[in-house]
Amino acid sequence: MSIGPWQIVLILVIVLIIFGAGKLPRVAGDLAKGIKNFKKGMNEEDSAKEISASENAKETTEEKDKAAQG
Repeated sequence: MSIGPWQIVLILVIVLIIFGAGKLPRVAGDLAKGIKNFKKGMNEEDSAKEISASENAKETTEEKDKAAQG
């Protein structure tokens, strides 16, 4: 079940009717900003997980070193 070219044309016509030709650039710009912020948030979440994992690995290594010495 895929979207065909006629469905895309119908969606574009409906969007044009709802927003009007004058507002479309602003709506598209806002949509692009939203997508950019979403991607940025996902990247920050991934980097936070990586930092957390590396900190946990460092703590585990330090605990092993202390156990070996003590």
